Amino acid sequence: MYTVSGKSDKNHLLEMHVPLVKKLAHQMKAKLPPSVEVDDLIQAGMIGLLDAINRYEETHGAQFETYAVQRIRGAMLDELRNSDWLPRGIRQNMRKIEEAMNKLQQRLGRTAKEAEIAKELKVSLEEYQDMLSEGSGHQLVYYEDFHDKDENEHFLDRYCVDESSDPLKALMHTGFREAVIRAIEALPEREKILMGLYYEQEMNLKEIGAIMGVSESRVCQLHSQAIARMRARLKEQAWTGLA
Repeated sequence: MYTVSGKSDKNHLLEMHVPLVKKLAHQMKAKLPPSVEVDDLIQAGMIGLLDAINRYEETHGAQFETYAVQRIRGAMLDELRNSDWLPRGIRQNMRKIEEAMNKLQQRLGRTAKEAEIAKELKVSLEEYQDMLSEGSGHQLVYYEDFHDKDENEHFLDRYCVDESSDPLKALMHTGFREAVIRAIEALPEREKILMGLYYEQEMNLKEIGAIMGVSESRVCQLHSQAIARMRARLKEQAWTGLA
């Protein structure tokens, strides 16, 4: 991987990690609306890979693939934001859902049911479920979380300085991991099972629907709802100093 001069062989790194870019693009595409083209994600990912290769020499020994994955995913997410794949109105709707869930949790002392959330939002149950469907791709953590808004220096540049420095691990060590576990445990049983099948068993929505006896679109709604519940709980924990 290195030339005689000690500099990384950039062409070799590029060719070697093209399959990684494609893999990450297809993984991300599986969680996004049909309007998002996988080729656009791959193109953005290649830019992220080139950026990782150019910056890698400055990180003094960081494991390249760990560093590259973050750069590739970040470039893909930048592309999605620039393309406004999730319109502002939909993002606002998801925030409203999270706020409604938080209010109901405090008022009822338990996880709110769908009908209760719809009533709090002053919409019909069908309209609420449509909002969840439109919010497909809503994430628990966004790429902005890896940036320090008050500094020009990138989170990855500060923390990926050796083989043990993984930005996700750094996030996990702040108590975030425990907060996520608590948020998952607080989910209704059905949504908890869905999250396990999706993230641990890596099943797609169609496969999960077959197991749960519901349509693929219904699985999509429940997934969006579970993410919204978790985000609402994590925000509440952050405000109370628990996370």
